[in-house]
Amino acid sequence: MPIPLKQAIKVGSYVMWQKFKGRERYPLVLMLEPLFRCNLECIGCGKIQKPNEILNKNLTIDQCLNAAKECGAPVVSIAGGEPLMHPHIVEIVEGLIKQKRYIYLCTNALLLKNFLGKLPTSPFLTLSIHLDGLEDDHDRIVDKKGVFKIALDAVQEAKKMGYRVNSATTFFEGTTVEQAETFLDFLTPLGLDGVTLSSAFRYPDAPDQDHFFGRKRTQEFFNQLLEKNTKRRWDISHSPFYLEFLQGRRDYECTPWGNPNYSVLGWQKPCYLLDDGYAESFEELMNTTNWDGYGHKNNPKCADCTAHCGYEATAVKDATANLKNMFSAARAVAQ
Repeated sequence: MPIPLKQAIKVGSYVMWQKFKGRERYPLVLMLEPLFRCNLECIGCGKIQKPNEILNKNLTIDQCLNAAKECGAPVVSIAGGEPLMHPHIVEIVEGLIKQKRYIYLCTNALLLKNFLGKLPTSPFLTLSIHLDGLEDDHDRIVDKKGVFKIALDAVQEAKKMGYRVNSATTFFEGTTVEQAETFLDFLTPLGLDGVTLSSAFRYPDAPDQDHFFGRKRTQEFFNQLLEKNTKRRWDISHSPFYLEFLQGRRDYECTPWGNPNYSVLGWQKPCYLLDDGYAESFEELMNTTNWDGYGHKNNPKCADCTAHCGYEATAVKDATANLKNMFSAARAVAQ
């Protein structure tokens, strides 16, 4: 099971408690960026395009831990930049574990071997390794030869040492369903604890604007690909309703408040991918952001977006909307 049972129960209980309190908007995953620096220049990343005075900044340990407390989300995704370049990343992870947060540490794995044995082997921590295809495709996307082999070696070493490890894969324009199928089959013998999938989204800060799926292409691609995922061929770490959304079988509104982003610049409006200003506190973010002004139906900048930071929370909310949906989602997970 790609999502551990205890984690699923905690997240489910959290969602039901929010519903009981009558809250319409609540965070599910905190997108924490303790720095923007990186040791790669991937074609789809806009974070490293920031000016040097921003790239040289780090969040402190207390800023990271206080953001998690202020937000209250049960899950924290630590991204960047490359989070393993942060001088206190181990202490940040340990602090979040003490708070009983489930953590996904997103990394390109170039530095990972240096941290194996330093990072705790905990059921609260999952190492989320960026793998965007087989060797030639991955090294082209990260714009550096040899990265795929380093990442693959680090994945295997981490698994031997008892870490939870999943792959985080973004598909770019030019990737065929057959290539994606071959890649996912390649990952299966590695014994990963799940895979996350997304299509690249054309957002303003990305340096390469020519290799992104449009919305229609995303739905066609994932409809064909996920039709091949029979008998749990691949352990995909997404809610079943979100996967149906990627296939174009559900039409959801964006709920960016479900995955708020906190970085060296503050709380980002409205989401991880768009930059429409910053708030100094989580409360200010929630109260001053025009949430209804985003989503593929409301904003041309969002027209092609199907990203999990906007729609996974919507899918989770839908899956817990009533008993029928709960049974439907549970049945999909069990298949």
